Amino acid sequence: MLDFPRWKTIGISIILLLGILFSIPTFLPSKTFESLPGIAQIKVNLGLDLAGGSHLLLEADVADLQKTQLANMEKTVRTAMRGERGPDDDIGIGELSTAGGKISFLVREQRQLDAARDRLFNETGGAGIATGQRDWRIDVVDTTRIVMTPTAAGQTQAIKNAMDTAREIIDKRVNALGTREPTIIRQGDDRIVVQVPGLQDPQQLKDLIGKTARLEFRMVDANADPAEVAAGRVPVGSEIVPYAEGANAGGAPYEVLRRQVMISGEQLLDAKQGYDQQSGQPVVNIRFDSGGSATFAKVTAQNVGKRFAMVLDGRVLSAPSINEPILGGSAQISGSFSVASANNLAISLRSGALPVKMTVVEERTVTPELGADSIRKGALAGIIATVAVLVFMIVVYGRFGIYANVALMFNIFLIIAIMAAFNATLTLPGIAGFVLTIGAAVDANVLINERIREELHRGRRVFQAVELGYSEASRAIFDANITNVIAAALMFWFGTGPIKGFAVVLTIGIITSVFTAVTVTRMFAAGWLHKTRPASLNI
Repeated sequence: MLDFPRWKTIGISIILLLGILFSIPTFLPSKTFESLPGIAQIKVNLGLDLAGGSHLLLEADVADLQKTQLANMEKTVRTAMRGERGPDDDIGIGELSTAGGKISFLVREQRQLDAARDRLFNETGGAGIATGQRDWRIDVVDTTRIVMTPTAAGQTQAIKNAMDTAREIIDKRVNALGTREPTIIRQGDDRIVVQVPGLQDPQQLKDLIGKTARLEFRMVDANADPAEVAAGRVPVGSEIVPYAEGANAGGAPYEVLRRQVMISGEQLLDAKQGYDQQSGQPVVNIRFDSGGSATFAKVTAQNVGKRFAMVLDGRVLSAPSINEPILGGSAQISGSFSVASANNLAISLRSGALPVKMTVVEERTVTPELGADSIRKGALAGIIATVAVLVFMIVVYGRFGIYANVALMFNIFLIIAIMAAFNATLTLPGIAGFVLTIGAAVDANVLINERIREELHRGRRVFQAVELGYSEASRAIFDANITNVIAAALMFWFGTGPIKGFAVVLTIGIITSVFTAVTVTRMFAAGWLHKTRPASLNI
């Protein structure tokens, strides 16, 4: 136990040195940190309660989700009624109706009714094993009319899927801002909590994640009678869509568009902020995937001379004329953009459209001053705890207390270095875990030193007493710390936010404290004993 080969001593020394080196950037000022090489730019990030930042609570618009669900199923029905084997395989249907939150249409030939039902059955699915229900109920009314009604189980499943997807998309958008360690979690069935440390402009955050970014290209209905439109009546299959704020200045505040979507944002490959070559105004350049490019080229070739509209979140951005087929698979979104708003729109489009509209129902900003006060108080608690432990160990255990104190300092550096290496975030509960780790770090040394005392009182020689003290106490130390790690793992697994931060710091602290308290102090003790070979030991 007290034999330390040279390679082992060098290995432990390297680990301790790396711990010091990797922890230093955390304490450097921002300007100095930014001047470091990229490989050295690792540090512990501060959480919302320490660094300040923005907190938003978002709520899903369930009614909007149901409307989207209805529109998607309408497209699915139209596609399903077109046969895969050509026009001979088509099923003729009358005009689709979505009134009352249901899809209703006539099958022109009664002999095709069963085939129509079979196709729709294949397009719908189960709404969960537990319920045994399907997401849509398919009924036949008046012998030739099919009515599709969304079930309660189907809507519940749709909300769950939409919220899971929304959380992932919001995570992509927030991380695209360059922020570190945002907290984005589900709350209840239809809410998402977003916390971004260090971001003091909540409006920028709201503009970015509050935008649904549902992009559609739709044809303008040139057959609409202006008088009828003014009275609120539009042709079947069309609707009135208002212009976005600042768009089409001096012109009509709306356009009459066909409901059918030519191409959607789901087929986008990339979106970047750029500048219009003629006006120099900020725009968003978009590029479609191969399928989207082919569809865009086909539609524009078939509608030369007609107008199409770019619609974002239910608002028309522009409605230019198609002068010639657009074959390159690229397009430009222009409007009353600033560089920042164009960049935010590009981020939103790249990350994908939110499956449901999100509304900010709660907003809080934590100031850096409040965070700085938390840091001061946490640091003060840590300093007091550290000094008290250092003094206690020296007074009670003398030389071996000094070894424990030196190991404790290395333990602090290792905790910070490991957190920095994993880009972890330190919160106020994390500071509590840090302080707790400092107090608990010397528990192992207390057990070891007390066991050495017992062996000396039994008449053991110094070498034998120290060796038995470390070997016998190590079993209890490992057993006790394994149970602590299990408890911390459970807190991390079932906890959220600050509880996870506490569990992370506690786990790292337990692992490093066992290493420093057992291995490092044993190396110090072995080196001193082999060098001086004392006949007696005062501990």
